[in-house]
Amino acid sequence: MPTLNEIRSTFLNFFDRNDHEVVASSPLVPRNDPTLMFTNSGMVQFKNLFTGVEKRDYSRATTSQKCVRAGGKHNDLDNVGYTARHHTFFEMLGNFSFGDYFKSDAIPYAWDLLTKDFEIDKSKLLVTIYHTDDEAAEIWKKHAGLPDERIIRIATDDNFWSMGPTGPCGPCTEIFYDHGPDIWGGPPGSPEEDGDRFIEIWNLVFMQNERFEDGSMVDLDMQSIDTGMGLERIGALLQGKHDNYDTDLMRNLIEASANATNVDPDGDGNVHHRVIADHLRSTSFLIADGVMPSNEGRGYVLRRIMRRAMRHAHLLGAQDPVMHRLVPSLVAQMGQAFPELGQAQALIEETLELEEKRFKQTLDRGLRLLDDELEKLSDGAALPGEAAFKLYDTYGFPLDLTQDALREKGREVDVAGFDAAMDEQKAKARAAWAGTGEAADASVWFELSEQHEATDFLGYDTETAEGVVLAIVSEGKETQSLETEGGGAWVVFNQTPFYAESGGQVGDHGYVRILEGTHDAWETRFSGHVSDVQKRGTGLFAHYMTLDTGKLEVGNAVKLEVDHTRRTSIRANHSATHLLHEALRKALGDHVAQRGSLNAADRLRFDFSHAKAMSLEEIKRVEEEVNAYIRQNTPVETRIMPPDDARELGAQALFGEKYGDEVRVVSMGTEAGSGKGLDGQTYSIELCGGTHVRQTGDIGMFVTLGESASSAGVRRIEALTGAEAFKYLSEQDHRLAEVALELKAQPGDVLDRVRALMEERKALSNEVAQLRRDVAMGGGAVAGPEAKDIGGVKFLAQVLSGVSGKDLPPLMDEMKDKLGSGAILLIADAGGKAAVAAGVTKDLTERVSAVDLVRAAVGELGGKGGGGRPDMAQGGGTDVTRADAAIKAAERVLED
Repeated sequence: MPTLNEIRSTFLNFFDRNDHEVVASSPLVPRNDPTLMFTNSGMVQFKNLFTGVEKRDYSRATTSQKCVRAGGKHNDLDNVGYTARHHTFFEMLGNFSFGDYFKSDAIPYAWDLLTKDFEIDKSKLLVTIYHTDDEAAEIWKKHAGLPDERIIRIATDDNFWSMGPTGPCGPCTEIFYDHGPDIWGGPPGSPEEDGDRFIEIWNLVFMQNERFEDGSMVDLDMQSIDTGMGLERIGALLQGKHDNYDTDLMRNLIEASANATNVDPDGDGNVHHRVIADHLRSTSFLIADGVMPSNEGRGYVLRRIMRRAMRHAHLLGAQDPVMHRLVPSLVAQMGQAFPELGQAQALIEETLELEEKRFKQTLDRGLRLLDDELEKLSDGAALPGEAAFKLYDTYGFPLDLTQDALREKGREVDVAGFDAAMDEQKAKARAAWAGTGEAADASVWFELSEQHEATDFLGYDTETAEGVVLAIVSEGKETQSLETEGGGAWVVFNQTPFYAESGGQVGDHGYVRILEGTHDAWETRFSGHVSDVQKRGTGLFAHYMTLDTGKLEVGNAVKLEVDHTRRTSIRANHSATHLLHEALRKALGDHVAQRGSLNAADRLRFDFSHAKAMSLEEIKRVEEEVNAYIRQNTPVETRIMPPDDARELGAQALFGEKYGDEVRVVSMGTEAGSGKGLDGQTYSIELCGGTHVRQTGDIGMFVTLGESASSAGVRRIEALTGAEAFKYLSEQDHRLAEVALELKAQPGDVLDRVRALMEERKALSNEVAQLRRDVAMGGGAVAGPEAKDIGGVKFLAQVLSGVSGKDLPPLMDEMKDKLGSGAILLIADAGGKAAVAAGVTKDLTERVSAVDLVRAAVGELGGKGGGGRPDMAQGGGTDVTRADAAIKAAERVLED
């Protein structure tokens, strides 16, 4: 009996032998189809190949595509565990032709694989075709030898596939297996077709037409093949089972659940084990592909699946978290085919354990309240909507979880009452908002937040994606289109790789485009560029777009592309900020805390609490430490967890950020004995929602531009990373070389040479000052005959040129020494303005004050004030031409 792993290999090897490229499964989050929440079929990753938008170096391919159907229109969640063939996660085996082979090859490939390689009894197989597809019927007759009665013509869309209302489409042929008359059911197209006797195992789509808005169709120039066969279904058939959950892979997971809960896998708890086994696969693969539990978008669907499995574990009597203990069994079963499972195993286990610990508290409270509410009801009565809403609003118990719990009790929820309670809460929120004084145009964002779910951000692991235009806002009002070239508006998409400004990180820039036409003549229908992204309303990402060409309308599906070079620089600066924060704490102390930041494309800025300026040695130490951890080149890891758990691991919260029930924790660098992180050896660990490099080495290098005061008790460091840092250092090196050339010295000797020149300059400056004083002294200022006797005091006054104001005090001291006893007034001619100094020898200061002499002189020179000591005072004026009047005024002070 072949295992599912062997069946998968047989399928891929068959098509590999037939010249198909074996293509790895694409992620569960589709990058090229904004209408899908999750990848739900094998053709999703090839959509642009079928339409001609994309070209690859192969024209035929085969895959085993991982798929999830648990949200949107493809939602099998409620049926999982209760039926034989419903799953949230499944593998779709497929082979594809992009304008290469068509029906005459696709049908024989399918028949030969099933009947030869898989050795399925030919007599048990029958097929359906679209009722007008005579070509397919003839091929089935010719190659497979099927009689008319085993080729069933179907006239409905069940056998006609289309990509949408318009575009590529074509007939299908489906292959069924007859399990025999012992099982109830009829062939497809019969009244009993819903029975389990005839089971579809493979669908072959012949993509041969293009349909237009008027319903007309033409043949496609490039006719293609798209097939899909569920691994679980074909596995059950080849293993002689009639239930997908009885296959080897699912059975192993069910037994792992039974061992973990100590509950018989085939007893009364069988359904619970089946749910756990299925949900273990979907949750693990979603986490491995970058989806994290949250309260919105894909993260919310993941959380629903996780919590549904956890509730079933609770019903099995599990007191402690169970799901994370089952991950090794899953990796053992599927890790070889999907290596991303093993690579993400630690993250998957940690996420499941943290979520289950948290959910058990919610579950215990919610179930107690639910039991209390049920006791008030008559047998079979539906749970009132108000009670269900209380469970949701107060205890975080989602409606679907309440419905699932009641299903086993044969009860339902009054959904209309629940919706009414939800509407009432929204009305209260709207009324509360109306009184907040927000800007007038904020009302449009409030309304849009009620109409649409929060934008799904894809930018942690991709820079390109497709999105659907949900809303366009221009001048504070909602509009249906943007069509003025050069005009701008805020545009909201259902999902985006663009980061919206927050946490100090600036918003992304980039491009938005629509292409239309045929595969050999694509034309740009719309193009525009994004210059800003902001968060608006409740979780909406508003992209400010300027129209370049064409017209953008609500409902358009567009390609979104982030400016890669700019994003790369921003990531490097943001990650460097985290390393800088920790390096500052190491250098200055644990009091250092972030007080603001800017992570732009060309630089970073980091404000932190510290009372004094950093020394050059401290700055050097910090810079060296940041660069040491860049060179360490360790992975930058992210996890989602409750804030309290993050703080227990030593995570730093960022200033100005508000945190909800869950936070994104970013860790980087290894430091033995740090006591931080799960391993106790993490260097930097912070709560952060921004984008980061994958390895610290991606930062390149780090260089500080300077440190300064930002505000009282807050310092600021500005710095560069990567190419900007290299450019800065290169320019500095060039400047140093130029200086060295001017000084006729080697670059390494420049500092000593500059110091020597500074000393030389100081000596020459002192010499020049002395010469000026000597010249002034040589003018006869202290000659005895020129000193006057005013009121019994020798008084010397002189107007000097070629002397600066700072030269007057030392000159005054020399003149007082030569005068012996008396008073002196010196006026320096400083380019038409006057610098004044007055001096009185020590023996006369009780009789005469130099301050009085200066103030008298300054008043005549057009100045005010003047001051100093009784023996030495200074001042200044604006008009040196009145020097004689200033001297006379000083003389009058002595006469008094």
